[in-house]
Amino acid sequence: MSEAPTPLLFQKWCGGEANMLDIKFIRENKELIREVIRNKGVNLNIDCVLDLDEKRRDLIQESEEIKSRQKKLGLKERDQAIKLKRKFHILSKKLQDVQKEYEKLMLLVPNVYSKDTPIGFDDSDNKEVYRWGKIPKFDFPIKDHIQLGRDLDLIDTEKGVKTSGFRGYYLKNEAALLHFALMQFALDKLKNKGFAFMVPPTILREFALVGSGHFPEGKDEIYQIANPGRLADGKEIKERFFLAGTSEPSVLAYYADNIIDEKNLPIKLAGFSQCYRSEVGSYGKDTKGLYRLHEFLKIEQLVLCDADLKKSNKLFDEIGENAKEILQELKLPYRVVQVCAGDMGAGKYKMQDIETWMPSRQNYGETHSNSALTDWQARRMNIKYRTKQGDKKFVYTLNNTMIASPRILIAILENFQQKDGSVLIPKVLQKYLGFNIISKK
Repeated sequence: MSEAPTPLLFQKWCGGEANMLDIKFIRENKELIREVIRNKGVNLNIDCVLDLDEKRRDLIQESEEIKSRQKKLGLKERDQAIKLKRKFHILSKKLQDVQKEYEKLMLLVPNVYSKDTPIGFDDSDNKEVYRWGKIPKFDFPIKDHIQLGRDLDLIDTEKGVKTSGFRGYYLKNEAALLHFALMQFALDKLKNKGFAFMVPPTILREFALVGSGHFPEGKDEIYQIANPGRLADGKEIKERFFLAGTSEPSVLAYYADNIIDEKNLPIKLAGFSQCYRSEVGSYGKDTKGLYRLHEFLKIEQLVLCDADLKKSNKLFDEIGENAKEILQELKLPYRVVQVCAGDMGAGKYKMQDIETWMPSRQNYGETHSNSALTDWQARRMNIKYRTKQGDKKFVYTLNNTMIASPRILIAILENFQQKDGSVLIPKVLQKYLGFNIISKK
């Protein structure tokens, strides 16, 4: 690991009032942004952003001066008016080109990360901060979830691949029931914690993915719909549409261009949706079984709160505890890792992953991802709130997995397997299923 950034660089921002994506903040904290870009591994030259910003401001000023001069011209100064109009048109075209490039680069500017974020380049630099549960010891040769799924007629990846292609799968019999029992279990817990529910669209316009930060950097991981269909009048739809990799973009888009009353914050939501991911960035990794898939079912926790780091940090811990609680009640051993700067993504201020023990891997595997993004997404989505004093500010956003299946089935099947080849059902799920064991048929 490299040295952590000089704390002095963070003093100005960590008070919680500065807006890290405000161009004024970027101008005043160029070295901090440069360091964040380097530590997050973002391909961006901040000097190019600032040069474009300067050109943009110069062109705006020059355009305003011409407009002012035009207003002062009399009827007899027609020739001069024509010259100014032509000059204004040329400046407007230049400004349009500069503005377009400026906005393109501004989308790449990363969020500042928290002071406790480890500095590193990949998941090997993530720092374990908490561990729960006893690793099970077996007095018999264990099976992986693929073999258990085959023996108990629960999972069929061979026919899944035949039908759906690489990473395709079928969940069958008790596994299908377990899949939905987990969802209901998670929904019940979130209902008791005051979360509102949403089943959002999974076919998305591009603005939702740009706003959430999945575009432009994560574009390779998102499926684009090749045939978006036709309008009511029969004309082909020219607009591009995409399949959501999580409910996060569509839930956030629900609030795009909205101003929320401060009294209604925080807003706590549970997004329930099918998720689609191309997994291009994971080529060659976890090619067998249910760990890395093109489609899965997930309940996501999403929170919008006022622009206060103390409140945001408290909510970050809260949604983290919700995920830990569900694993503890399932009696699944897990650990929490603080994600390093180079592994956390451009928009993250703070990020922790929960990794659940998977016996066949003899290691923990990621099952939950908890992120605080301050106002990075809200600025892109234009989501604001009105304070009691009447001021308008961008909200802070947070998200964390509550449950995602079938990956979590790996941990359940493997941790609860028995010597006779059967699998016990965690007690908290038995009321949803009506049985307590999966045995060979």
